[in-house]
Amino acid sequence: MNVFKIVDLFSGAGGLTFGFYYKIRKNSFVRNRQFNFLFANEYNVDAVKAFKLNFKDIPLIEGDISNITEKKLQEENICGDVDLIIGGPPCQSYSTVGKRQYDQRAKMYHEYTRLLSITQPKIFIFENVKGLLSMKNDNGEPVINDIKKLFDDIHNDGSLGYDIVQSVLNAKDFGVPQNRERVFLIGLKKGLNLNWSFPEPTHGIDELLEDYITIENAISDLPNLIPGETSNNYNSNMTTPYISLMRDKSNELFDHSCGIHGAKMTEIMKIVPEGEGKNYINSLVKAGRLKKEYYLTSGYGNTYGRLWWKKPSTTITNSFGSPSSLRCIHPREDRPLTTREGARLQSFPDWFKFHGGKTQKNSQIGNAVPPLMAIHLAKSALKTLKDYKLLEKDNNGR
Repeated sequence: MNVFKIVDLFSGAGGLTFGFYYKIRKNSFVRNRQFNFLFANEYNVDAVKAFKLNFKDIPLIEGDISNITEKKLQEENICGDVDLIIGGPPCQSYSTVGKRQYDQRAKMYHEYTRLLSITQPKIFIFENVKGLLSMKNDNGEPVINDIKKLFDDIHNDGSLGYDIVQSVLNAKDFGVPQNRERVFLIGLKKGLNLNWSFPEPTHGIDELLEDYITIENAISDLPNLIPGETSNNYNSNMTTPYISLMRDKSNELFDHSCGIHGAKMTEIMKIVPEGEGKNYINSLVKAGRLKKEYYLTSGYGNTYGRLWWKKPSTTITNSFGSPSSLRCIHPREDRPLTTREGARLQSFPDWFKFHGGKTQKNSQIGNAVPPLMAIHLAKSALKTLKDYKLLEKDNNGR
């Protein structure tokens, strides 16, 4: 069996990691032994602790990626011995929700490029939000062009750079109950005749809503909650193949808690119907059907929004536990999503552990690549690397 060496950068709690560490067999997650993680790197303290809880055998270099030097990797005998690098720099600066500043976080792709130059992997997978495609640098030029040029120009000891294959993938097309678009840049080392094919959608092929995994399909077994309540027991009355996969032998429920909100917010959550949000509330105020004190001045049109029970979720952000955030009010209950519900909609199994308070855990979930989506990317990477191995054997006369 071929075993391919992998490096995981900007790992977070490990959503993208998960897809290369596990595979699915008989609707259960099992270890994927065809990838050997040389090391991972993460800066955030709580994400580091979450990563260690879930991937105990992956060496983790904690702290600033800029401290990972060529000398350090040479001492570990890692340079030039990497098949694949995965990861995506912080995405908040590129997001169309927010200030979109070309700040230090937005420039972290330079560190990614530096590690590529040192390790010279055969392939890399670079992931980020769709907003990256429209982000401009200080000169008003597309950041995506800067990134591609850097990847093309990577040289070390006379080696060549990378050809780039690009696509926008939506998580709902791969069995994730969430409408979440992300940009993927695949780097293929020049001169190796590598071929890459993005994974084909497994859901929504006929564009029928019923073919996608809906919120109902994903969280119906989780009990109802009242303000201030926590539940550690499943509601066993509802199950689906997706729920079965997420529970995956879990007997106890974690991180399913409802906070307490002020009177105004509680009333707004009671009033807003499925699919509506801030604009609906404000229209009621303007029509005189709600008191002026309920008029909402902050946020976007889909903030204070209620999700749909029979559709996939909208994009899970790192603030999905706040009802004033982008659409994250439970479809049938007057409260925002719990941490566990957010994890389910991201396709993290119930036994996956997060670390810190609710804010830190939700951030680890919202910032992650959905694990099921990552599993499909891992299949594509595995095929590319296996094909290369066969070609290499043919060229060497087997």
